[in-house]
Amino acid sequence: MDHLVIAVSRTSGCGGLAVGRALAEKMGVEYYDSKLLRMASEDSGISEQLFANADEKVKRSLLSKIKKKLHPGEVLPPESSDFTSSQNLFNYQAKVIREIAANSSCVIVGRCAEYVLAEHPKMFSVFVTGSRRKCAERYAHDHAVSVKEAIARTEEVNKFRADYHEYYTGRDWGDPANYDLCISTDHMSVDACAKVILTAAKVKFGEEDAE
Repeated sequence: MDHLVIAVSRTSGCGGLAVGRALAEKMGVEYYDSKLLRMASEDSGISEQLFANADEKVKRSLLSKIKKKLHPGEVLPPESSDFTSSQNLFNYQAKVIREIAANSSCVIVGRCAEYVLAEHPKMFSVFVTGSRRKCAERYAHDHAVSVKEAIARTEEVNKFRADYHEYYTGRDWGDPANYDLCISTDHMSVDACAKVILTAAKVKFGEEDAE
């Protein structure tokens, strides 16, 4: 399939990162997640740590129920007083995401990519999730913690992801209407999930008969 971009959103503990990597491997393309922060840092000249700190600033703002819809627009120049604002840092991430997607097929996990790339002609968006118990069990295994602690941690992460997404997009992170496909990892392997996602993408773009 020519120039396919898959944007993956995922709940904590569902194995979404592994699904994203499997997709990239099957497609023979690059995979992007947290390294987008490094790329945005290199593009802007702003410290990567400031990009990471911006998420914490948003988290504190969310605690006071401040919500914004920050359309990924033009980035500000270094001389601007808002050069390192949360909005400008988000816009730099969006700029990098759009440039990556414009140049080649890829898999992008998180960072509101399905929103940023909403106008991309070959973008397929997927929300990967699983049941509360299964996600907690997977998280507990991966991080060597109890299932009880894993439940608390995954719920905290999911709340932040939902609030972060609403803060920047004005949309409900977990609403199926915002994605081309929602898929559960409860009863399918990572490889099987990747196959289903690729098949669905081919159907969307009229290439369902392709190998």
